Amino acid sequence: MITKKERYENIIAWFQKNMPVAETELHYDNHYQLLVAVILSAQCTDKRINIVTPPLFEAFPTPEVMAESSQEEIYEYIKSVSYPNNKAKNLLGMAKKLTTEFEGKVPNTLSELESIPGVGRKTANVMLSVAFQKPAMAVDTHVFRVSNRIGLTSNSKTPLETERELVKHIPNKLLSIAHHWLILHGRYVCTARSPKCDDCGINQWCKFYLKKNGVKSITKA
Repeated sequence: MITKKERYENIIAWFQKNMPVAETELHYDNHYQLLVAVILSAQCTDKRINIVTPPLFEAFPTPEVMAESSQEEIYEYIKSVSYPNNKAKNLLGMAKKLTTEFEGKVPNTLSELESIPGVGRKTANVMLSVAFQKPAMAVDTHVFRVSNRIGLTSNSKTPLETERELVKHIPNKLLSIAHHWLILHGRYVCTARSPKCDDCGINQWCKFYLKKNGVKSITKA
């Protein structure tokens, strides 16, 4: 039998030992570039974004330059990503917002970030944790799926429910790296359709794996 508290403690300890360095796979040189890349990465692979962004950053090196362009111009650089029309519109709106309201700089609070076109809570939390090293848990599809599957969350129905439960149980100082642990684990091991359970280093504490093998676990803290 394993409690949720034990599950968290053991899984965190395993990642600390086996994945001491975990970072975003998006390529960027500054906060503006990271924000552009994260906006583009919604429902798209980091690999694709890293192909698209170099010429995009060369054409629009600053928010000010992008703000003076058009949706059509931006679209030409990002048309191979998912939802390019909507993302081009959001990038233009983002650039104008940064230029007119934030002196061309990416703000570092949740409320200010969420006021920017194309920036929802997940993107805002990514910026807080990755760009500004603040304790924040961004919940994307990987984090949402993995957290529910392995039993870190109790069948949460929304990303916000997942975020709140993870924040409750993971120490503040580990939230940012834990976000990357869960993303990378979901991307390469705990995949959506065919999770590599037998090769998984945390399977002995995983609710899904234990249940599959007829072992019951206690989900209360």
